[in-house]
Amino acid sequence: MDRPHGPGRGTSAPPPGRRTRRRPTTSAPELRSLSEPTDAEELAPFEPRDGVPDVITDPADLAAYAARLAAGTGPLALDAERASGYRYSQRAYLVQLRREGAGSALIDPIPLPDLSVIQEATAEVEWILHAATQDLPCLAELGLRPSRLFDTELAGRLLGRERVSLAALVQSELGEVLEKGHGATDWSVRPLSKAQLRYAVLDVELLLELRDVMATALREAGKEEIARQEFEALLSFTPRERGEDEWRRTSGIHRVRKPRALAIARSLWNTRDAIAQERDIAVGRILPDSSIVAAAQATVTSMTDLAELKDFHGRGAQRYLRRWWGAIAEAQDLPVVELPTGPPPASGPPPPRIWADRDPEAFARLSAARRALAGLSEAHAMPVENLLTPDTVRRLCWDPPAPADRAAVALFLTEMCARAWQVDLTADALVTALAARPRAASAEDTPADDSDARVTGQ
Repeated sequence: MDRPHGPGRGTSAPPPGRRTRRRPTTSAPELRSLSEPTDAEELAPFEPRDGVPDVITDPADLAAYAARLAAGTGPLALDAERASGYRYSQRAYLVQLRREGAGSALIDPIPLPDLSVIQEATAEVEWILHAATQDLPCLAELGLRPSRLFDTELAGRLLGRERVSLAALVQSELGEVLEKGHGATDWSVRPLSKAQLRYAVLDVELLLELRDVMATALREAGKEEIARQEFEALLSFTPRERGEDEWRRTSGIHRVRKPRALAIARSLWNTRDAIAQERDIAVGRILPDSSIVAAAQATVTSMTDLAELKDFHGRGAQRYLRRWWGAIAEAQDLPVVELPTGPPPASGPPPPRIWADRDPEAFARLSAARRALAGLSEAHAMPVENLLTPDTVRRLCWDPPAPADRAAVALFLTEMCARAWQVDLTADALVTALAARPRAASAEDTPADDSDARVTGQ
């Protein structure tokens, strides 16, 4: 989950890690609509409504809370804390829940790796998550899979909010300020501090309030059905699977050009990945990408050479020196036919930066499509990448259906997993764009070499 930024305008900063809310002088609905600057006197420490509960580590306590959830009312707010940047896995190290009538709970999934009893208690209940694609995989590992979902981050995107982190939305929608806290700490360490637990329980408490406000905003903006389709699509979300050429994502790998050097980079990457899995440590805490690239580009003939290489550093550079050298030696002994070459053939269209020269007609189609989608984005107040993924637009413009009528374009978009609302909103504009013909290009027409934006649910 996105973590907080700093204090809002006109506020005086509370102590680090504190969350503050305006002193309630009006009813809750009126409080949420407040937008005027807040004086220091109006700020009061924001404590969990029911205090910080004890962490559940016992199956009997888990079953008791599940029973309370089943008897509760309204949606269920969930959050999960991982140890990204510290651990190799993306498992959850703390799960937070709250439902009216059941209160808040903090569950330690290390001693309780099976939370199916929670799943059973809330099978038909709407779950509220922020940036759901971040938490859905680790929740699924615990047996938690929603049947209905509301994503507050995605709702913010659909509403055209400029900032959609949890902190930004809580401030803009609820008039509350979330201070920087423990989002980037190592949640795998035990025991968790009282400050961490307080920080964690407040997230789910605020999600319940935020969901109600944003649901109202979606309805008033005429985007309730759009949101429904987007949230439904999230239910089948699965993370991208790693391919055989994952090592090619190494930062700086473009500077490594010789086949033998690429083989060394691949071997070091695979060795680092194996060590990271064995010890469940984030790869960057073992050996940085820059060290892999440096070793691949250098002329290293012995383990001593590697140890003395200036740019070969990192927490595990010396500790695993023998394994690094073994990886290099293995790559140096590979026959030529087994050496990797340049990037593998692209499965989709080429980079947009070469379209103008390679296929002027495709370039004209893509330029027209982008102009049309930018207009729709402005008219409907939502990011253009939420209208359609950049990859979908590129594929359509590079190899359009023939004839490129509305039915064919709509079918193409549907096969690319576009939702019905996306097809209805964009198909006609794209049909027109596909009829565009080359013209004298200007600098602003040249499509950027964009990669797919990270769009929730697509």
